[in-house]
Amino acid sequence: MKTKQDLKASDKQFIWHPFTQMQDWERSAPIIISEGKGCFLRDLDGKWYLDGVSSLWVNVHGHRKKEIDRAIKAQVNKISHSTLLGLSNEPAILLAERLVKLLNAPLPAPHYARVFYSDNGSTAVEVALKMAFQYWRHTGVETKNSFLCLNNAYHGDTLGAVSVGGIDMFHKAFGPLLFRTFRAPSPFCYRCELQRHHPECGCACLGPMEEILKSHHQEIAGLIIEPLVQAAGGMIMSPPGYLKGVRELCTKYDVLMIADEVATGFGRTGRMFACEHEDVLPDIVCLSKGLTGGYLPLAATMTTDRIYSAFLGEFRDLKTFFHGHSFTGNPLGCAAALACLEIFEKERVVERLQPKVLLLKKLLGEMNGLAHVGDTRSRGLMAAVELVLDKGTREPYSWEDRIGWKVALKAREKGLLIRPLGNIIVIMPPLSITKKDLARLMSVIKESIEEVT
Repeated sequence: MKTKQDLKASDKQFIWHPFTQMQDWERSAPIIISEGKGCFLRDLDGKWYLDGVSSLWVNVHGHRKKEIDRAIKAQVNKISHSTLLGLSNEPAILLAERLVKLLNAPLPAPHYARVFYSDNGSTAVEVALKMAFQYWRHTGVETKNSFLCLNNAYHGDTLGAVSVGGIDMFHKAFGPLLFRTFRAPSPFCYRCELQRHHPECGCACLGPMEEILKSHHQEIAGLIIEPLVQAAGGMIMSPPGYLKGVRELCTKYDVLMIADEVATGFGRTGRMFACEHEDVLPDIVCLSKGLTGGYLPLAATMTTDRIYSAFLGEFRDLKTFFHGHSFTGNPLGCAAALACLEIFEKERVVERLQPKVLLLKKLLGEMNGLAHVGDTRSRGLMAAVELVLDKGTREPYSWEDRIGWKVALKAREKGLLIRPLGNIIVIMPPLSITKKDLARLMSVIKESIEEVT
């Protein structure tokens, strides 16, 4: 059996970590997680850490949630995987029915009709893009070959998802491989691309979006958006009315609206889904991350009957959606997701979240007085603290200063695991976090910022 030091050495020798400069990693002392409980993670050295980013935004009910543990074990005792190509399985059927009912629950009449399973957020987006493109072909429109997306957007790392992304640091290197898209301004009020101020501007950033649609709607199959929060782009919170305005423009110019709810879904914004805040009904919805409570990789792309019906035809018509994955509709993942959704209902998770949302806002407000905190922002339990070199001019720290990472490393010393986005400290704990632990999390971040800056 390998010792702790053996494991650390083997990690450096054999693993290539995502979004990690490996030269730095090889010089570091890696933390290797051995177990989790509730909102905490324990490393091989026996130290416990508060999980401040939900193990990359996936864990919603805490680690080792007994109901999800039981559901997975029970399914293992039946079967762990069978293909959904030409067959079906009970958990996949039950979950699809539940998801359709869940998304339709707040509506006066059913809107969503079908679920297409895949493995993660990127693949859910790939499915949505291909569906949108093929939909127009099946309805006789062959000019709609592109998409409209936003600056600062992040929809995953597969090539289709990267094509509709808008973060040059992540995506520029792959430019020659990507398909052409149109880009609209990001609704980033703190760093407005139009140099305007909300609310006086009246969501002026919708203006350039409409100009693009007015000129190019015959070329645009769909508009893809992260509703309310552009997460990996810097926890950018769109102003009230913006999302509804996007929906109205899509309807006006006959462009499909794709909502990437991978990060914002399952209670993160204070409602079950972010689109509910402004009563917006996208044509396609992408789900993943919190779907299984952070246990197993599973994603779902959900569509209306309008879209699904366009793919129906005789075998010879070749209207089949030619897309699939080996683990599509995996029974273990679906069983975990069913248990996860049951917890949302039984424990009234979203309803009971509201006092924590208010506490988070209050504690964020107390950070605004710090000399190098330029902006704090939140929606539900998704929050960010943007650090700046000069508060008056909003001048950012240079990337090379690694100020966000320095704060994260200081927080790690104090027993909190967070992962920044450049100069932006991301706060996204499990929804199950107690008010006491949430206060502790915010206290550590505040102390760490003060000590580093």
